[in-house]
Amino acid sequence: MRQEERLGLILDRLARDGSVSVADLTGELGASPASVRRDLRVLEEQQLLKRTHGGAVSAEVLYELPIRYRSGRHHEEKLLIAQAAARLVTDAVHSVGLGGGTTTTELARILGASARPLKVVTNALNIAGELSVRPAIDLVVTGGSVRSASYELVGPLAEQALAGINLDIAFIGVDGIEAGRGISTHDDVEAQTDRSFLRTADQVVVLADGSKVGKRAFSRIAGIDEISMLVTDSGADPAELDRLRAAGVEVTLV
Repeated sequence: MRQEERLGLILDRLARDGSVSVADLTGELGASPASVRRDLRVLEEQQLLKRTHGGAVSAEVLYELPIRYRSGRHHEEKLLIAQAAARLVTDAVHSVGLGGGTTTTELARILGASARPLKVVTNALNIAGELSVRPAIDLVVTGGSVRSASYELVGPLAEQALAGINLDIAFIGVDGIEAGRGISTHDDVEAQTDRSFLRTADQVVVLADGSKVGKRAFSRIAGIDEISMLVTDSGADPAELDRLRAAGVEVTLV
């Protein structure tokens, strides 16, 4: 297991349990106690946890994991979601928007591997890097200020660029989706830029693994009436999925 995967799993356990022990992590990660202690030290240096004797506890403030630590979380589900999303890009679709996030990044890789011509607009630097070497992709990248946690370009420059375009489909990653509260993310500036993405598209598709269904984050992006479809996995709360369907959202399960 790569170190970044280990770090992501450690943070995942901290978010769930509030504390972790070196002994438990050694067995779960298949790593030596020395390696686990080094991982905990790395995360403490980034103020993502506090080390204790024999383990670690959550930092007092931990709102959003950097994307480099999120890529290993629910990876199989995210790949299945991306594959289902790619099937929505039919021959009738000529332009798509890709917001930032780990699941949209998986979708970008699938679309980039195809030989069919496609115009892609993104505000995510890592997605732009994935697609810039794909000759079949006509790539447009917004300007904006960089959010290091998500590799996204956000703010007025990004919103101005998005205001002048029209897209067939926009694929948006979120940190939470609820029938009553809509879709949300951790950062208020990112939420405003995502809102601009929604306005460009004939169809808005939310890509979210089941852990985000029925959850809400700090900043509201849009109401549920602005969403065409949710693509998620079978781990999502069935009752919340029923509420989303009742609100008019088409739900695709993988």
